[in-house]
Amino acid sequence: MPGPRDFNTTNHAGAAFAGAGLSCRRGDRLVFTHLDFSLVPGGLILLRGPNGSGKSSLLRLMAGLLPPADGRLFWNGETLDPDRHRRRVAFLSHLDALKPALSAAENLAFWCGPGAVGPALAAYRIEHLARRPARFLSLGQRRRLALARIFASGAPLWLLDEPGNGLDDEAEALFRGALAQHRENGGMAAIALHGESDLPDATTLSLASFTA
Repeated sequence: MPGPRDFNTTNHAGAAFAGAGLSCRRGDRLVFTHLDFSLVPGGLILLRGPNGSGKSSLLRLMAGLLPPADGRLFWNGETLDPDRHRRRVAFLSHLDALKPALSAAENLAFWCGPGAVGPALAAYRIEHLARRPARFLSLGQRRRLALARIFASGAPLWLLDEPGNGLDDEAEALFRGALAQHRENGGMAAIALHGESDLPDATTLSLASFTA
């Protein structure tokens, strides 16, 4: 098990988003400890590990929704301000964060503004669902809409927990295209994946290496 390490800027040269010596505790359980990561513009980290290894917890920690038990997070070399950081993040958990009574278009307008609605619907080919309330969408349609929200957010950092759940082959291809475009524009992403799924030009972070 690696020991505690201080953040060293030379080890994270060019990193826009980084963490050093991170530990996460949920209740009485130490989920992971002494974890480092760094993301440069255009970078992608794939979070791997068995159930319970802390992939979802690390994403919440990266989003500023969960404070680390130990260690620090940095943005452009400066200690992270969680309140400011949340405005840089588009976060997708296992829940889709959709309001059931609102239509697909209204959900996107609520989260991202009216100007983002058309491009977001088109990005996931759900223009025909624009006026349909979210409560009437299928699982796959809801996931497309949730990913359209991420696409439309304009956030430089995407944090996604099993984004492919419920997607068919077409939607999976659209997601991969949207992610590639995000990275080409200098955006970054950390994505928790399970099973054999993979994404190109990514760095893999195995959570099992940091379990207590």
